[in-house]
Amino acid sequence: MTTIVSVHSYRGGTGKSNFTANLAASIALQGKRVGIIDTDIQSPGIHVLFELDDEKIDFTLNDYLSGFCNVEDTAHDVSQILNGEVDGSNSGIYLIPSSMKAKDIAQTLGKGYDVDLLTDGFKELSSYLQLDYLLLDTHPGLNEETLFSIGISDVLLIILRPDQQDYLGTAVVLEVAEHLEVPQVLLVVNKALPELDFNALRRQVEETYQKTVAGVLPLSHEMLRLGSEGIFCLLHPEHELTAELNKIVSHMKV
Repeated sequence: MTTIVSVHSYRGGTGKSNFTANLAASIALQGKRVGIIDTDIQSPGIHVLFELDDEKIDFTLNDYLSGFCNVEDTAHDVSQILNGEVDGSNSGIYLIPSSMKAKDIAQTLGKGYDVDLLTDGFKELSSYLQLDYLLLDTHPGLNEETLFSIGISDVLLIILRPDQQDYLGTAVVLEVAEHLEVPQVLLVVNKALPELDFNALRRQVEETYQKTVAGVLPLSHEMLRLGSEGIFCLLHPEHELTAELNKIVSHMKV
């Protein structure tokens, strides 16, 4: 059975897509099969982290939602990014990108899409690719597509920074998640300044929201220098950020 995980943030700039890509790689290194769907139709781009050239992508999520292809046609095997780290296992990473072409974005947003079709697509992909996990990289804030993604999730990971606007927005997302009865909700604090007391920050956030903080990720100069040119945890396996990322995976009750 596939575990559906939505990775969400109330505001942009939290590092959500980078986190999603690294989470997928971390899970795959544990011998699991992971799918990623870029449901951020308005501002897609996670495929860049997996070195997938958008000019060479035949079909995207937009094409499936418009009825131009089957959902399995949109899946791209990006397992080569693991560099053979899990040879002999059945693990893998499969990415379903959204189009970065302005015409496609405008058409999908203008016409809308059938939510039931998207639900069917998730199920078909999970079965076709025999996925252990399906990660949904959502659009920041709250709109129809993000509400849908959150509502069908087994696990919701909310990314926030140590920032008052993020704190207020996270409260709103938690209220929605409670209404939608998401089975497990975890918080991840990202881009925390290294000089902060991470244990105190964790306690403060947990006491504020009464939710588990699965990880506190430091603001990393190495991550900034990488500039989305690759998957951080694969390039820096011994880094403290990578270690904290692996702890987040262990918090997911599946």
